[in-house]
Amino acid sequence: MVARRGFHSTRAQLGSPYHYPEGPRSNIPFNPLTKFFALRYWGFMFVGFSAPFGIAVWQTKKNQ
Repeated sequence: MVARRGFHSTRAQLGSPYHYPEGPRSNIPFNPLTKFFALRYWGFMFVGFSAPFGIAVWQTKKNQ
């Protein structure tokens, strides 16, 4: 007699700490559907891109 392995094809329980909701936009830490999202996004990108250049200019000019 061969023992059967207990494979399950049922969905994972949502009460499990290791299962997160699935679907579009559920795996990102922000909500792109909010008001002014594009303005906040491009503002964040502009600050992040220009900060190293601004710091470099400030460092080169500060002892003059």
